[in-house]
Parts: sequence; structure tokens; C-alpha cells
Amino acid sequence: MALGPRLDLRQTQSLVMTPQLQQAIKLLALSNLEIESFIGDALAANPLLDVGGDAGERSNSFEAPPEPDVRRTTLEASSVDRLIGEGRAADDRPLDIDPVTAAPERETGDGVTVQVADSAWGSDLRGGGEEGPAIDERGSHGETLVEHLEAQIGLVAPDAHSAFLARYIIGLLDETGYLPVTLREVCSDLGVPLVESERALALVQSLDPTGVGARTLSECIALQAREADRYDPCMVRLIDNLDLVARGEFARLRRLCGVDEEDFAEMLSELRSYDPKPGLRFGGESSGAVVPDVLVEPGAAGDWTITLNEATLPRLIVNRRYYLELKGGCADKASRGWLTEKLSDANWLIKALDQRQKTILKVAGELVRQQQGFFRHGVSHLKPLTLRAIAEAIGMHESTVSRVTSSKYLHCARGTFELKYFFTSGIATAGGEGVSAEAVKAAIRRLIDAEDPKAILSDDALVDLLKAQGYDLARRTVAKYREAIGLGSSVQRRRQKALAAVR
Repeated sequence: MALGPRLDLRQTQSLVMTPQLQQAIKLLALSNLEIESFIGDALAANPLLDVGGDAGERSNSFEAPPEPDVRRTTLEASSVDRLIGEGRAADDRPLDIDPVTAAPERETGDGVTVQVADSAWGSDLRGGGEEGPAIDERGSHGETLVEHLEAQIGLVAPDAHSAFLARYIIGLLDETGYLPVTLREVCSDLGVPLVESERALALVQSLDPTGVGARTLSECIALQAREADRYDPCMVRLIDNLDLVARGEFARLRRLCGVDEEDFAEMLSELRSYDPKPGLRFGGESSGAVVPDVLVEPGAAGDWTITLNEATLPRLIVNRRYYLELKGGCADKASRGWLTEKLSDANWLIKALDQRQKTILKVAGELVRQQQGFFRHGVSHLKPLTLRAIAEAIGMHESTVSRVTSSKYLHCARGTFELKYFFTSGIATAGGEGVSAEAVKAAIRRLIDAEDPKAILSDDALVDLLKAQGYDLARRTVAKYREAIGLGSSVQRRRQKALAAVR
């Protein structure tokens, strides 16, 4: 066969992602505040874009007056999803839309009404129910690590000198709770003997949370193992060889520890339950309040009304008057091409933002429909839910649902929650029905909150009490969920409640 250059004509099919389509997909993942910043940049870059105001200002926009029910649709599948699914990514015809049209409503069935909210969207954002944190609680980190530790020093320090040294060491701790300097440096700075610095450090390491004041990861883990009464010779050898754990050399570790596979698995599980950075449980300065993207309110007929929070969303229009002025002054082809490009970009951005609103409302409406038990009765009625279940119910791709629920918050009477909060794994119950992991965490929290300070519940006791409520869980699972919601072991809780009683 002869080798040589030649021309071939081939016909193939491929998915083309236009820049406009990529932009529309990116917009789905942005929160309202991020969208506001994005729109600000777009307004600065495109002279044809303008922020819509009252009816008089909107009369100058570049769109025809909408029909009364122009957006009263079934909130069909996102055009982004549809274009990608059908391989027609280039079919992005401009559409001039005024997103300030009359707020549409839609009954989705199961007592859920979806509509786009006006700028006035309720006066009280706190509303938090007993089972959900209020918005101000989610917007602040609360007590700092230094404040938490210094509050305990006065109760455990034997004298004022020891308390002073301990407070000095606390001031040196980094945000993870580790001591980044040596004790000899502390002695040099304060002019005290090394033995006094060691006693002060031991005092700091006895405080809650266990593990603070450690100088290495091994020391931090060892402190927690001693607290849990698991610092036996086998665990000592395991902690002394954390580098082997990181490299996954489990066979060598098992020989070093001198245990069988079952005991070694138990030791590894115990090791993973310890917190390598105990200081991160506490925050620093308070952050800004969370601004919800979706608002859920009970309707008059016992249903739910879902609206978008447009208080943070500028309303974009195309300034028709300015467009006509610029068009009249375009004498050359390059100027006309530039103006056409800016008009197309403006139309596409308005269309993409409008479609983003429809997609968010559709996802939020289905989420509320499937989690109505939570909105009516609380977290104990939260059902297991996956992104795939929502995607199949509304006819969208799972990745689109993931983008829609990313960095977005929903506000209801029970508080403000991230949309991801409603997607939880399921746990089998005695009755055979799945229950949400968040419901189990809430049950554990209720049991611990109600425990007698003189009879602290162990994890085994929690297992028995949960089983009586229909939750058939292993002890390790209970311990994992207990730690996930920030509740210490029975030893830690006993010490905390003893300290609280002294105060």
C-alpha cells in the first residue's frame, strides 16, 4: 500500500460545547450572591445590559410585552440539559426575556406551589425550629478555641502561676490546637524552669477537647486514646507507627502490634475515630450571615409555596433606547458586528439567568415534595434521598441537580439549610423502611440531651435505646454519628457536665 498525503471527507457526530452553553452550566452552580457579582461584571462589560426597575424603566427594554401567561409553564427540563442530551449545543438562539414579569405560579401536585418571589420576601429569617439551627447560628462560628480553653483554666489550675503559664501556652496554639513551638522556647520567653513549662503543658492537654496542646500527630492521638482508656501496648505500637498506616502497610503493622485480623480492624476503627485536628471544632471570627436562595412557606390550604429570593438578584434587561442610539451611529461593518455581538451576549445572559431560575425552582419543588415530612414534622421525618432520585423525577441529568444544589440555601420555618442537607444516606429500621442518617443523628442528640448527668449513656446504652425506637445500629455506627454531630464520648461528656455543675 502506497504511503502519501491525501484528503478524506468524513461525517461524524460530536457534542459541541459553545462558550454560551458553558457559561449557562457555570451559572447553575453559583449562589445568588455569586450571581450578583457575576452580573456586576457583565454590566460593566456590556453597555446594552441594564438593571430593570419600575414599569416605566422597563418600557425602554428591548423586548415585546409578554403575554399574561408567558412563563406559566410546567417548568420544562432545562434547555442546557436538553441541548446536551440531544447533541444540539450550538442551537442557542437568542431570547430577549424580561425576568420581571408577573410572578408565575405552578401546582406541582402533592401540595407544592412554585413561584418566583418579589423583592419583598418576608421579614423574619430566623424562625429556627427546635430541630434546625437558625440562620444566625449558621452564619457564625461561635466560641473560639482560646475562649473555650481559657474558660476551663480557672477550674483546674492549682495556683495563679500555673494558670498564667497555661494561658500563655494556650495563646501559642495554632488553629488546629497544636503547639508549634518547643517548651524550651517557652522557658526562654518567660524565664521559667523546664519542669514548670511541662506541668503547664500537661494542664493544657487535660482540657477539652482532648488532644489540644499536642506537639505532634502521634501525641494528639495518644492523648485521645488515653482519654478513651484504649492506650494499651498494642495501641501504643500502632500510634508510634502512623507512617505505616498512611502507607497502608497493614500486614507489617499487624505483626508489630501482635494481634489478629479482627483485633487489628477494631484498632484501626478506633484510630480513625480520633480527631487529628481537635482545634478545628471551634471557629474564629464570625462570618457573614447566610443568605437563602430559596424560600419555602406554608400555603393557606396546607400546601407549600416555593419562591426564589430575588432580593439579591438584579433584574437584567436590554436597553432598547441606547441600542437604537448606538445602531444609528454605526457607520462601518466592524462597529455593526460589535453591536450585534453585544446584543447577542446580552440576550443569552438574560435567557440563561431565566432558565437558571426555572431549574432551581423545579429542583426545589421536587425536593420539598419528597421531603414534606421534614417540613411538617421535623428532622425525625427526613427521608433518605439521592441526587439520582430527584434527577429521575424531574427528567434532568444528575450532574445538573448537583450543580443546582451546590452552595445554595433554603429557608423555611425550621431554619436555613443547605440544599445538600436534604440528601442523606438511608439506614434500615426494624420495620424494613429506610430512615435518614440525619434522623438517626437527631435521635442520638435527643437521648444525650436528656441523659442524667449522674448516669451518662455509653455507646452501648445508646445502641439499646435506639433499638427500642426501631433503629438497629452497630455501636461503631452510633459512635460515628455521635462524633459527627460534635458530641463527645461518655467520659468527655461526664467531665463537661461536671465542669458545668461547678460553674
